[in-house]
Amino acid sequence: MTGDVPHDAEVVVVGAGAVGLAIAERLARTRSVLVIERREGYARETSSHNSGVVHASIYYETGSLKHTLCWEGNPLIYEWADAHHVPVLRCGKLIVALSEDERGGLDDVWRQATANGVRGIERLTGEQARVLEPHVPSVEAIWSPSTGVVDVAALARSYEGAARDRGALVVYRHTIVGAARTAGGFRLDLRDADGQRSSVTCAALVNSAGHGAPDLASALGYPLDGGVHEGIQVPVLRQRANSGRYYDIVDSAAARMISRPVYPLPEHQAGGLGLHLTVDTDGGAHLGPSTEWLPDGAALDYRQADEPEWRARFLEAGRRFLPGLRDDQIAPGQVGYRPKIQQPGQGLVDFLIWHDRGYVHLGGIESPGLTASLPIARVVAEALGTG
Repeated sequence: MTGDVPHDAEVVVVGAGAVGLAIAERLARTRSVLVIERREGYARETSSHNSGVVHASIYYETGSLKHTLCWEGNPLIYEWADAHHVPVLRCGKLIVALSEDERGGLDDVWRQATANGVRGIERLTGEQARVLEPHVPSVEAIWSPSTGVVDVAALARSYEGAARDRGALVVYRHTIVGAARTAGGFRLDLRDADGQRSSVTCAALVNSAGHGAPDLASALGYPLDGGVHEGIQVPVLRQRANSGRYYDIVDSAAARMISRPVYPLPEHQAGGLGLHLTVDTDGGAHLGPSTEWLPDGAALDYRQADEPEWRARFLEAGRRFLPGLRDDQIAPGQVGYRPKIQQPGQGLVDFLIWHDRGYVHLGGIESPGLTASLPIARVVAEALGTG
């Protein structure tokens, strides 16, 4: 891969989210790897601002990367968590119809899940579902026993530690301000937190920058809306952010009323799976995420204010699952942003993992990217000739 040209690293991975760090760990088994991250630590953006759900590959188009890599990744996350002491709950998940007119939507989910070979799924009557979650007024449900919840920060930390153990160098608080192809690979121009400039060279470049992926691709000269570049057909690389707010159930008695994720029917065209109930590995319970398209170029602000209209919307949704939920039992939680190739009103769009002469671009790596992180790393390694 390196030829006769010396490089600072054989591979540079841009982005120290869960996916980027999983890729770094995989590549560092056989290559020298440098990870560059603009934030002050690992998993500071998309990875850490989500539900932490280990998905079972229920919703995605059969044969898509989201389907196949999520299906492959589901057991691998549990195996990795066990081997690296990462907290994880094998709690299963319910997808519920909460009224008679939602049964048809549940049929649609069931057809997709069975086509995708989801492990162990069952149809439950309302009575059976209420045995699992007695406070949720289900009229019918789908039970997914292989779904779970992982401690995302601990998972990312374990990926980073494993990558470092294999010799990878992880550099934080460095922003890429320029990028170019060279005769033997790539040159990246960097600026650190003190404004100091530097540059690094590499034979291969993996763009796992999440929301920043299009900027790096553009710096390399790729057309973000697709087209031909240097004789190569380029797919659409442009992304749009879709925000997801959460409200936490802050009353401990109310939080104990739920013991696993409970999902409504999905809202694919809105950009998500519907506002749902989730739990975490510390015993907390949460409502969310919502779905809201941001204008192009909007700043990603990870602080959330307690806005009356959003509180009312979350309380209404929460009361569908837990009818006795009170306003004083919820409080604003985190907010996250999905990096989407999908456009508003469009159905599900697959992950993009695209390789061009030593450059690997990861686009639209939203849910179920966390679950699929280890198989995504495998795919990237194979693209670069490292199995």
